[in-house]
Amino acid sequence: MLVKASTLQTSSIGRLVIGQNGILSTPAVSCIIRKIKAAGGIILTASHSPGGPGGEFGVKFEVANGGPAPDIVSDKIYQISKTLEEYAICPDLRVDLSRLGRQEFDLENKFKPFRVEIVDSVDIYLNLLRSIFDFNAIRNLLTGPNQIKIRIDAMNGVMGPYVRRILCDELGAPANSAINCIPLEDFGGQPPDPNLTYATALLEAMRGGEYGFGAAFDADGDRYMILGQNGFFVNASDSLAIIAANLSCIPYFCQMGVRGFGRSMPTSTALDKVAKAMKVPVYETPAGWRYFSNLMDSGRCSLCGEESFGTGSDHLREKDGLWAVLVWLSILGARKQSVEEIVRDHWAKFGRHYYCRFDYEALEPRTAYFIMRDLEALITDKSFSHQQFAVGNSIYSVERTDSFEYIDPVDGTVTKRQGLRIIFSDASRLIFRMSASSHVRATLRIYAESYEKDPSQHNKEPQAVLSPLIAIALKISQIHERTGRKGPTVIT
Repeated sequence: MLVKASTLQTSSIGRLVIGQNGILSTPAVSCIIRKIKAAGGIILTASHSPGGPGGEFGVKFEVANGGPAPDIVSDKIYQISKTLEEYAICPDLRVDLSRLGRQEFDLENKFKPFRVEIVDSVDIYLNLLRSIFDFNAIRNLLTGPNQIKIRIDAMNGVMGPYVRRILCDELGAPANSAINCIPLEDFGGQPPDPNLTYATALLEAMRGGEYGFGAAFDADGDRYMILGQNGFFVNASDSLAIIAANLSCIPYFCQMGVRGFGRSMPTSTALDKVAKAMKVPVYETPAGWRYFSNLMDSGRCSLCGEESFGTGSDHLREKDGLWAVLVWLSILGARKQSVEEIVRDHWAKFGRHYYCRFDYEALEPRTAYFIMRDLEALITDKSFSHQQFAVGNSIYSVERTDSFEYIDPVDGTVTKRQGLRIIFSDASRLIFRMSASSHVRATLRIYAESYEKDPSQHNKEPQAVLSPLIAIALKISQIHERTGRKGPTVIT
């Protein structure tokens, strides 16, 4: 991720802070904005999408609280962009991104001199993490007599320097615990998406049984995936709920307390069970971290997360992959159990939420739009209410349907049409949503969730449990017939 000073010097910006060699993770950007009280920040990133000359490229704008720009700001930027007639650049400006310290330039703008400060990419963020966690306890887990072997995959994104500096140098994990730590423009030719489809190197290593804990990060460090020994997979919704149930293992929350939780609407309701037991509110928002920022700024939300492997707390205003990994290591150290044991204990106490997401990627946008339009008309029709679907030995009765709408409890802003929901009488859910992650092709996502309280039924494969719900989803959406696809591109 590179920020070029030459693109900003002609505006009213008088000072730029850039990570050394142009590298900063998204959580680190949020951290630095809040630390130095910057007006905002710009992140150039492919996020979890394919990178390189033929890949994705995105510009993320962070506002002064260190979080993603809210809709009102993005809309204003867009409106202004339509009125631009020209812009000025300074192509001869040369900034040495490798040299730490302040560089000053005498330019023809109202700020003299124009300052560019190159900072260590890790330092400020590391100091924040030290104030949140018990580093001695984590270090003992990784180096003590009962140490756990870990495997961390940076997926050739920006997280390599953070993994090596924090997990290896600071916390004592062996250097060979970390793989794919060299940031590459094309991420080594693989999408840097931390899931079972793309983090195959980590999955194979974990299946060997040598390592007790594994994690992968996306390209800009805000998403993560957790694996236990023998490749035991922790889905993102379960990870969020387990973190919520074990916040007492983290000094930060012992000091600050827990005020509430937030989750995106497609995320499973596993978090809701924990919130009910802890007697704290849950806020259900549209997908997108900007909706959590308002909740955290107002003191309503301490922990939040999304099913797309993003989790964070009010220490920042961005999801934070390495923070989540350190939470998990703290839980492992405190409970002295394996990843799988912790997850199964959680299921025994709160029940298991079987959950899958099916992605139909690179669809023709018009086709995807009409599928969603027709589906909305179908499920919101009165005749669809209380309809029953028989699939094999299972019967699902529709309890309610809607097109999800969110009213921000802080400022009353209304956000409409954020996904289609079908909720059945047994609390199972089907959700259909269009993803805005690409501007070229469309992605249509189907989410399926089924709750099981009985511990004797907790050992089944999620896709087998959810197959009746998926059959219903395919029948009413006709997605295979209308796209010519035989199945989803990615299943998580």
